Amino acid sequence: MHLPADFIQKMNTLLQEEADRFFATYHEEKVSGLRINPLKISRDEFLRICPWNVEAVPFCETGFYYENDVQPGKHPYHAAGLYYIQEPSAMFVAEVLKPSPGEKVLDLCAAPGGKSTQLAAMMNNTGFLLANEIHPKRVKALSENIERLGITNTVVTNETPEKLATRFAGYFDKILVDAPCSGEGMFRKDEEAIQFWSCDHVKKCAEKQRYILEHAYEMLKEGGILVYSTCTFSPEENEQTIESFLKHHPDMELLPIEKTDGIQNGVVEWTQEGLKEIVYTARLWPHHLKGEGHFVAKMKKHGPTSPWNGKIAKSNVSRQMLRDYEQFAKTTLKTSINRTIYAFQHHLFALPEDCPSFDGLKVIRAGLHLGELKKNRFEPNHALAMALTIDDVQHYLPLSNEEAMKYMKGETWHTGQDRGWLLVTIEDYPLGWGKETKGIVKNFYPKGLRIV
Repeated sequence: MHLPADFIQKMNTLLQEEADRFFATYHEEKVSGLRINPLKISRDEFLRICPWNVEAVPFCETGFYYENDVQPGKHPYHAAGLYYIQEPSAMFVAEVLKPSPGEKVLDLCAAPGGKSTQLAAMMNNTGFLLANEIHPKRVKALSENIERLGITNTVVTNETPEKLATRFAGYFDKILVDAPCSGEGMFRKDEEAIQFWSCDHVKKCAEKQRYILEHAYEMLKEGGILVYSTCTFSPEENEQTIESFLKHHPDMELLPIEKTDGIQNGVVEWTQEGLKEIVYTARLWPHHLKGEGHFVAKMKKHGPTSPWNGKIAKSNVSRQMLRDYEQFAKTTLKTSINRTIYAFQHHLFALPEDCPSFDGLKVIRAGLHLGELKKNRFEPNHALAMALTIDDVQHYLPLSNEEAMKYMKGETWHTGQDRGWLLVTIEDYPLGWGKETKGIVKNFYPKGLRIV
């Protein structure tokens, strides 16, 4: 691996006698991880059906290492949203924020969705999670992952931090800023990050991080918790960014992070003014644990904030739209969606509880996408299937692993029955919809997700 000469020199200076151990990790294989989705499956049940050898990630209760010769991303369990493939060190960040059910939470730089999906599971799909991504291409992957894991309490937006700050001043209980960074901690995993790296790039990243943190601060309520993280080693983007932020906001208190299993303290000597509390922050190093590089800081806001003065979103659905949806629900579901229903043209969404108004924002996904109204009938969306269980539906079609792969390719089924909409499942976990008419099940697995 051709590491930049400036990077090698910098890390030698920072790490001194540890540098050889650090650089030795670049000759080792990267570690791979997945995190189970407790909204769908328990740890014990996952271990019962898991077809591969896995080993627990010690600093994330839902995380597992898997061997590099297996491909869990190609298994129907992945399509069923039973787990999320995630670099193990990255799993620690959401564990530090640890939101509770019912809270109002912001993931400000959320794509591709690993941390958002982890936060939503911790919230047990209750409360309100705003998952924002400024890059239009990356926000699509975020929205798809929210859908696949059956998440219903989340609004996905494609906005700038300052636009959100004008709408949500003093609103959130907890905020995660997993900031865009120089990516030094991912060199072993992502060779493209090496091509982008330079001392100047590090400096520009640090400037961008400070700007993002300023807007996050505006949106945090009094007593709220802000977690900042990067996947880089650079003190300019880590210790020094936090030091500068605390200097500008004396009402923010740095909180200690519990560290086990090789997680290290932040380094006082790497701050500009010797900030002693920086030892409360956490550093994950590849030569101290099984994972890539990460930095995490946790802070609490003590200063007063004005009460949030926004509005709660109201339903805009016509009676006819509601009738068409209710007709579908009556024949297909055993459960009712007790949320505010909102229409974007012909598409219906069930909003998160107490969802704030999103008028004027670029919304990609507003809670649970129920489906689309078409000529006096309602066609359910894939997202609705992913948020249900077999107990929520009148009929379901259980498939074997081999049959599930055929379903994911778009194949139809001959059943000899005529039951209408069915939930297609593997091991009783939903994969998507089928519609059974005159003995044939038409495949409604989304074309964009199909195995080609």
